[in-house]
Amino acid sequence: EMGEKLSKQLKVIFERWHQFKAGEISWDEFRFRAVFDAQKFNGMLYEGTGSHDSRLRNQCKSLHTHSEHLWRFITIHGVEPTNNTAERALRPAVIYRKLSFGTQSESGSRFVERIFSVMGTCRLQKRNAFEYLVQAIQAKLSNQPAPQILPAP
Repeated sequence: EMGEKLSKQLKVIFERWHQFKAGEISWDEFRFRAVFDAQKFNGMLYEGTGSHDSRLRNQCKSLHTHSEHLWRFITIHGVEPTNNTAERALRPAVIYRKLSFGTQSESGSRFVERIFSVMGTCRLQKRNAFEYLVQAIQAKLSNQPAPQILPAP
């Protein structure tokens, strides 16, 4: 029963998040409402810390103890509630590692790290990674500095 209550309350918070992301409500409105919803969720967690079910009690205690970290996306503009962006960024490298069985040397590992970093950075900037690599190789061959991969501050 407690799990269902918590799940429903969490759904309310994420519905508000999706409204904000869709531009249906402002950041201030999202934050105002979501803070109240998060406090309600925290109250439920606190209630769960007194449960006779040890698994529920321990889970509620753990979440309640760290509840400030659960709601960073509510209090800090630009913080996402999940790590999906990071997971998606790492996915190509993870798939490569699984399909290729990794590398056989330290220098091979450094190459793979760097090439995937360049590819991921270019993808985020909507740049063509192949074109960047061609420019970087041409610069190296002509003793010129490598093209900038990060925008100037």
